[in-house]
Amino acid sequence: MRKGKAFIISGPSGVGKSTILAELMKKRKDIYFSVSATTRAPRPGEVDGVHYHFLNVDTFRQWIDQNEFFEHAEFVGNYYGTPKKYVYEAMENGKDVILDIEVQGAMQVKAKMPEVVRIFIAPPNWPELERRLTNRGTDSADKIQKRLQRAKDDFDTANIYDYFVINDTVEGAVAELDAIMTAEHCKPEERIAMINQT
Repeated sequence: MRKGKAFIISGPSGVGKSTILAELMKKRKDIYFSVSATTRAPRPGEVDGVHYHFLNVDTFRQWIDQNEFFEHAEFVGNYYGTPKKYVYEAMENGKDVILDIEVQGAMQVKAKMPEVVRIFIAPPNWPELERRLTNRGTDSADKIQKRLQRAKDDFDTANIYDYFVINDTVEGAVAELDAIMTAEHCKPEERIAMINQT
């Protein structure tokens, strides 16, 4: 059985990552979406191990001390992090792992897992991203401008990624992600090992 690979997906708020990943996961059954750990309380309807791995603060800090996270951060009084063990378990079981992580976290993961494949999702242009953020109806005009500035800051670091996907249409972006994941499993090292195992 082939071993899975880890793929980081990054991109600005409003670029459509959730929609793209939902469609990709319908298309490919060999994907595990990495579930973050958090110390915040579950919201109504949230299930442990599905939406988050819910940990108490002492356990989370213990995991930090034991180097159990690829990356972690504190946000509004709660800890959030990406546990290593679930990622490695899924990969050993032949699943490709998707880590939906912002740019700073992606750099932390790359430092601990050099083989991770990084994919940046970008909007077709800035006016379109602003339109998408506005149409969500969840943010004030001031917050939208802050999100756009953050998006441009992230865009300035996109050249460190392995691949760059423009979400002009969901179908096109999904097709490109699917092609990238397939191509990553066509590397000579992996293919030669497969032949030698038989």
